[in-house]
Parts: sequence; C-alpha cells; structure tokens
Amino acid sequence: MRRFHAALDNSTAEELEAVYAEFTSSEYLWRGVQPFGTQLTPADVVEVFWKPIRAAFSPIQRRADVFLAGNNVADATDSVWVCEMGHLLGLFDQPWLDIPPTNRMCFLRYAEFNRVEGSEIVESSMFIDVISVMCQAGVYPLPPQTGSSHIYPGPMTHDGLLFAEQDPGEGQKTMDLVHRMVEDLSAANEHANETGEHRVKADVLRKTWHEDMIWSGPEGIGATYTIERYQQQHQFPFRFNLDGKKFNGHVARFAEGNYACFFGWPNLTNTATGGFLGMTASSVPADMRVVDVYRRDGDKLAENWVFIDLLYWLSQQGLDVLQRMRQSLGIEGF
Repeated sequence: MRRFHAALDNSTAEELEAVYAEFTSSEYLWRGVQPFGTQLTPADVVEVFWKPIRAAFSPIQRRADVFLAGNNVADATDSVWVCEMGHLLGLFDQPWLDIPPTNRMCFLRYAEFNRVEGSEIVESSMFIDVISVMCQAGVYPLPPQTGSSHIYPGPMTHDGLLFAEQDPGEGQKTMDLVHRMVEDLSAANEHANETGEHRVKADVLRKTWHEDMIWSGPEGIGATYTIERYQQQHQFPFRFNLDGKKFNGHVARFAEGNYACFFGWPNLTNTATGGFLGMTASSVPADMRVVDVYRRDGDKLAENWVFIDLLYWLSQQGLDVLQRMRQSLGIEGF
C-alpha cells in the first residue's frame, strides 16, 4: 500500500491509470462515497475520482495521520485489510464538483480502506468528507451543527502511523475493547427501545471511554470533547432524532497496536424523525455508510474519528446536496 501511494502521489495525471493497473487485480472493486459510486476498472477510478481532484487541487500533499493493517474479523475469510486516514492538502484553484475554488489551501479529509491479496489490491473503499470542502469554500449546505467545525488533528500521541511491526496482543486488546464498547451501547439501545428511556447514563460510556475523549465526526455533526459534551452534541441527537435503527454489519473490522477501525456499506439503516443535522423528518428508511477509527489509551478508548457519507444518506430522502448548491449558485436551474 505504501508503494502504491508513493507511486500514485508522484505520478502525472496521464500516469495515474498505469499506476492503478500495476497495483490492482484484474477483478478490482472500488467504492466511493456520493457522488463517485462504484467503479470496476482503473480507468474509471481515475476518470471519476482522481483526475477531477488533481485538476482542482494542486499540488497535492498526502498527510496521513493513521495507518494500520490487520486481519478482518468481520468475515470468515481472515482477509487482510489496510486503513489509512488523514488529509489531502492542495491549493483549491479550480472548481470541484462545482464547489467554487478558494485560491487557498484546502484540506480533503479522507479515510481509505484496501483489501490486499499477495502483491495486489483487490478492493478499495474511499471516504472523502465532501461537506467539509464545501464548508471551507463558504457554501456550507446544512443548518448549524451541534459540534465544532475545524480541521481535525491526528492522534494526540502522534503514533498513528504503524509502519513497524506491532505486538499482536496489543491489537487484540484494542479489538476486544471496541467490541465491549459496541456491546454496551447495543444493550443501552435495546433498553431504550423497551423502556423509552433514551438518555443513556454517562456511566455506560465511562466503562470503555476516557472522560476526556475526543470524538471527531463528519462535517454536519462536527467534533466534540469529553463524555458529557459527546452525549449532548452527538449521542443524544443521534439517539433521539433517528428511529428504526438497524445494524447491517461491517465490510471490514480490524485492529493493530492501539488502533482499530471498521466500515460498512452500509453499516446502518435508520429513519429521521426530525432534528438530526437540523433537518426535517422523513418517512423513508435511509442507509448510512460509516467509518470509525479508534485510538486506545491503556484500558479505555481516547479518540474516535468518524466519517459518514451524509450526501448519500440525504439523497435517499430526496435532498441532493450538490444539486441544491448548484441551484443556489446559479450554476443549474430547477
């Protein structure tokens, strides 16, 4: 993966397809968040995703904050996956998805998952926080968010790039802790559904989270600090304003060292009852594609970076965020 990224980052636009063809399998699958879709050939990935980014943002720096690999515990094949998370930094000099350029530096927040077999990449999923770019360009499309909007830093410990061999026992500790955290929240969700008591006690979170946890969510929700503010600024809006939550499983879930991650396509299905993201209610169940990246500190979780394909979730309810932006800018009519 590191050789692939180095070749990709140092190639010209004309060389991108050849780089992809060299490192990917003949049955390659690439998934992108809205509006990039699923692509099946290197040529399509380059044309739909990389060429527009290269044309809009240059020169591009890859600024990775987390890099880990592991065996997938979400399926029975024990497949090997790699996760990299960080920002692509460039000068935003040309429109991207019709988002107007700023002629200033711009951060494209990303999380990329790749399944590797031998010396080939056989499957990729790319998450880009498109709404974050819109916010930096001054065309933020949603009501005010409950959390903080800023460029998210990497791990406080500055040790997220796991290029050296890690102790497998530490990775197992991290994965076990994440599983306990999920089980605690699942039990709390079930209790809420049975009793109507939706306000989860902070003590439930304190079993697996440090008091001064940092939760860095997608633009539209924002980031929050400490268990109390996490509850107020994300957990309660998510719990109170979304109904009919159904977990659909993960495509990949793995850990290495003090870090763990997972994503689904989709992870969740839910129905908006009004208020989430400041939006109105919808009667349409909608799918959420979600990424979670965790850092463990001792016996509890300390940091969590989250991506949600909100453009896709909103589109299922009839709101095309990019189309609305184009209409508001006079680029596209009704």
